[in-house]
Amino acid sequence: MSYQEVNDAYRTPVSQVSVDRRSAFITKTYNHLLAAIIAFTLISVYLYQSGISTKIAIFMSSLGTIGMIAMVAAFVGIGWFASRYAGSSDSKAVQYLNLVIFTALYAVFFSPLLLMAIVKAPGMIESAVGVTLAGTAILTAIAFFTRKDFSFLKGLVYWGVGLALVAIVGGFIFGYNLGIWFSVIMIGISGASILYDTSNIIHHYPEDKYVAASIHLFSSIAMLFIYVLRLFMAFGED
Repeated sequence: MSYQEVNDAYRTPVSQVSVDRRSAFITKTYNHLLAAIIAFTLISVYLYQSGISTKIAIFMSSLGTIGMIAMVAAFVGIGWFASRYAGSSDSKAVQYLNLVIFTALYAVFFSPLLLMAIVKAPGMIESAVGVTLAGTAILTAIAFFTRKDFSFLKGLVYWGVGLALVAIVGGFIFGYNLGIWFSVIMIGISGASILYDTSNIIHHYPEDKYVAASIHLFSSIAMLFIYVLRLFMAFGED
């Protein structure tokens, strides 16, 4: 078999390859997802224990409205670039580099919220982790046991994330509080995103794109965790 034929074979969706190859792809994807979650946790712990989280929080609070909007735009832009580039690149080194960048970016950007949770709501992070893991397990089971193609959720997820970004930017500009219902809606969108990503892992990814698949799924799970934590913190303040 020529190099081109091998390359084309790897671009075949995993739903069209043998059971062994599909299982290997799924195993690699979830192994990389686990590695990303562990890395996120270790980086977050380091940022907190070293005091860097506090410095990041002070820096973000000093930016003002325009600065915060720029930070959100940079976060979304870098995250989008990393996930897209990992999916389009044939270089494993590039894919792994994007996984590292993506994971570190999430840990840094969300460190002020995690710091606030540790200081103002002890135990909330553990509770949010438990709910996030339970929700992810249920959604994963739905995707795997039904074998349904949830590609139709793509439009809903993209539309929801787009509206959320508009709402966040609007909150910075006009100074309104997004409130509890925003977190509830974002939890729903995050759940739809996990279902969509898991469905793609089962049906659509080429078998050599397990790193990109893990990036997308990690992003969705991280988003679910953050908004579950935000919801718990909001209830804790009442």
